[in-house]
Amino acid sequence: MSLVSLAGAAALAAISPKAPVDVPVEAVVVVANRIPVAASESGRSVTVIPEAVIRDRQALVISDLLASTPGVGVSRNGGPGGVTAVRIRGAEAEQTLFVIDGVRLNDPSVVGGAYDAANLLVGDISRIEILRGVQSAVWGGQAIGGVVSLETRLPPKGALTGDAAAEAGGLGTTYLRGGVGGAGEALAWRLAADSYATDGVSAARSGTERDGYRRTGASGRLTADLAPEVRLDLRAVWSDARNAFDGYPAPAYVFADTRERGRTREALGYAGLTFPVAGGRVKNRLGLALTDTQRRTYDPDQAVTDQTFRAEGQVRRLEYQGEASLTPAWRLTFGAESERSRMRIASPSSFDPEPEALTRSTGVDSAWIQALGTPAADLTLTLAARLDRHDAFGDHGSGQVALAWHPGGGDTLLRASLGQGFRAPSLYQLYSEYGNAALQPETAVAGDLGVEQKAGDVRLSLTLFGRRTEDQVNFAVCSGGGDPNCAGGRYGYYANLDRTMAFGLEAAASGRLAGFDIDASYTWTQARLEGQAGAPDQDLARRPRDMAALDVSRTLARDLRLGMSLNYVGESLSDLWGGPPLKSYLTAGLRAEMPLGPMLSVYGRIEDVTDEAPETVRGYGAPGRVATLGLRGRF
Repeated sequence: MSLVSLAGAAALAAISPKAPVDVPVEAVVVVANRIPVAASESGRSVTVIPEAVIRDRQALVISDLLASTPGVGVSRNGGPGGVTAVRIRGAEAEQTLFVIDGVRLNDPSVVGGAYDAANLLVGDISRIEILRGVQSAVWGGQAIGGVVSLETRLPPKGALTGDAAAEAGGLGTTYLRGGVGGAGEALAWRLAADSYATDGVSAARSGTERDGYRRTGASGRLTADLAPEVRLDLRAVWSDARNAFDGYPAPAYVFADTRERGRTREALGYAGLTFPVAGGRVKNRLGLALTDTQRRTYDPDQAVTDQTFRAEGQVRRLEYQGEASLTPAWRLTFGAESERSRMRIASPSSFDPEPEALTRSTGVDSAWIQALGTPAADLTLTLAARLDRHDAFGDHGSGQVALAWHPGGGDTLLRASLGQGFRAPSLYQLYSEYGNAALQPETAVAGDLGVEQKAGDVRLSLTLFGRRTEDQVNFAVCSGGGDPNCAGGRYGYYANLDRTMAFGLEAAASGRLAGFDIDASYTWTQARLEGQAGAPDQDLARRPRDMAALDVSRTLARDLRLGMSLNYVGESLSDLWGGPPLKSYLTAGLRAEMPLGPMLSVYGRIEDVTDEAPETVRGYGAPGRVATLGLRGRF
C-alpha cells in the first residue's frame, strides 16, 4: 500500500465535503508492472502520491513533492525554472525516467538525453508513482535509477466536472489553473491549462538582480469506446517556458549577474488503441508517441547576434503491449518498442553568428516479457526480461526478478528484487562539442530487500538497497597532461567512470496517529566513485548521505485543515573536482485550508519559514521564505 494514501484520503475527505470519505484498503500501482497490480503483489519498491495528498500539500512543482519521498534527492540551479535534477537512490539524473500518461518524457538534445524537471508543474496531475531501483527490464535503458510516472485527470463517468485555482504570493508570484471535463457511456474528455509567473531570485547566489520565470501549459485527454473492449486514447501536453539566468561575464569570468535568458517549448502527443484478440483472452495496446522539445538561449550583451544556443530534440516511439492470463494464478505481459531520436544543436556567437547545426539521430528496438504469478500461498513472483538492439551499441539484455510475500496472509509484507540495467550514452554526450564517440554504454546491477508492517492505522517500512554501475558517463575537465581528448583547447569531454556504487537504507511511516495524518521518511545513502584510475575513491557529487522528511496535518473545527512539513538534507560534495561541500539544511513549511462552502475553499502557505534558501548547487541562489494565498473550487 502507498505510504501516503491513508493521509491523503483523510485530507480529501476533510477539505472537500463532496469527496468520498472511505479510506482505501490498499493502493493499486501501475508503474511497477505496466499493468494495474495491488501494492501487496508488487515486489518492486513503489511510493504512490494520490490526488488527495497533491491537493493537501499545495505544491506547484512536481520536484517538491518528489523530494519528500524516500530515496529521492533534488537539486536546482537557482529559483523556479532553473535546471532541476531528480536523483533516485544516488543514481544520476539522466538515469531517472519520467513518464506522463504512459508516454516517456525525454529530450535527446540535452546532456544526458533525459528530462529536465524544471518546467514540470503539478497542473492537472492527479497521481504520481515513484518506482525505485534499476527497472530496465520493463522500462528500458533510461530507468537505471528508477521511474517517475505522472497521471493526468479524467472525469468520472456520467458527470461534467471542473476545477480552478488562483493564487498569489511573494516574489511577485502568480498562478492560475483550470480544467473541465465530461464523461458519458462511451466518451470521456478533459481539457486543462495553467499559467505561472514569478519575479524569482538571482540565479547567482552572489547576484542582486532577480531572474524571473514564466510558464504556460495545457493538456488534453480523450477516450472513446469504439466497441466492447475497443478503446481509442488520445493525449496531448504542451508548455512554453521562459526564464532568466546568470552566467560568466567578462572580464572576470566568474559566476555573476547577467541578462541572459532562455525559452523552452515542449510538446507531447499520443494516440493509442486497445483491443482484445483470442476471444478476449489477450488484451492488446498499440500506441504512437511523439515528443518535441525546442530550446533557445539569448545574451543581449553578445555582439552581432544575441542568440547563444539553440536545440531541437524529437522522439518518435511506436509500441505494442499485450496481456494474457495463462492460468488463474499467472499473468503474462509482453511488448515490443521502436524508438527513433533526433538531436539538432548549434551555438551561435559573435565570431560565427550562423553556424551549421549539428544533427545526429539514433534508434533502439526492444522486446520484453514479464510473468506475474503466485507459485505459493501468500507469495507473488515477478520475472522480467528485455532485449534492446541499439543502432550504435548492438544488443543488450537485462532481466529482473521480484518477490512479495505475506507470511500467513497477515499484516507483514516482505519484498525483494534484483535487476540489471543498460543505458546508451546520449547523442549530446557522443557528438556535441564536448562529445566522445568512444564512450561505452552504462550497465548496472541493483537489488533491494524490504519489509512493511501495518500497526493499526500506521504503516511502517524499511528497505535496504544497493547498486553497482559500470562505465557511468561523467564530464571530465581537461587539465593538461597530453590527453588526446583535450586536443584543440577543449574545456572538457564526456568519459566513462570505472565504477560507481550506491547502497543505503530507506525508512518510512505513514497513516493516522492520535488524530494526526503523518508521513515521515528517512534515507541514508552512500554513493561513491570507486576504482577510477588516477582518482581516489570518493562520494559522488550532490548525493547527501542523510535525507529526512516529515509531514503532519490535522483537520480541526469547521473543517479547517492545518499542515506542517520539514525537510532535512545533509552535507554533500558539490562536485568531483574538489570544490567546497554543500552545507546541510533544514526547511520548514506551514499551510492551511478552509472550506467556504461545498465547492470553494481558501488556502495559504508559507514555504521555507526560517528563510534557509538552501544551496543545492554550488553558487546558485534559492527563493527562501515565500508566503502565498489562494482560492480554489470545483464542481
